[in-house]
Amino acid sequence: MAVQFACASRGLPSAARFRAWARSAAGGPATLVIRLVSATEARALNSAYRGADHAPNVLSFGYGVSPLAGDVVLCPRVLAREAREQGKSLDAHFAHLTVHGVLHLRGYRHARAREAARMERAEIRILRAFGIANPYRAAGRG
Repeated sequence: MAVQFACASRGLPSAARFRAWARSAAGGPATLVIRLVSATEARALNSAYRGADHAPNVLSFGYGVSPLAGDVVLCPRVLAREAREQGKSLDAHFAHLTVHGVLHLRGYRHARAREAARMERAEIRILRAFGIANPYRAAGRG
């Protein structure tokens, strides 16, 4: 599992923390790259692969060889803004979105209410093991 810091940003968690969060979400052997990118790169990836013209907080790209192989791309600038707006610590928000991205690689989705509830329960359980509060309660839900 590799962690790539492809942008300059302050206050980022260590590579070891990203690996721990990702391993926990993977729930087994995984071939993952966690990549932290600039808003420009995140926007370009989102535009090219999702058809959306904005920098997202997280993107997941499966390699297609197994459900636990892929890239999780995080945009620190977007995550920092969201953490401030939601009153969350930056570390907790990075943990949440890392877990979220890896769960997408495992096949979790949130397009429908039932799928979203299943994914949120998994995220809450995984984050709790790291001492991180329910991210949906902090966001005014749950």
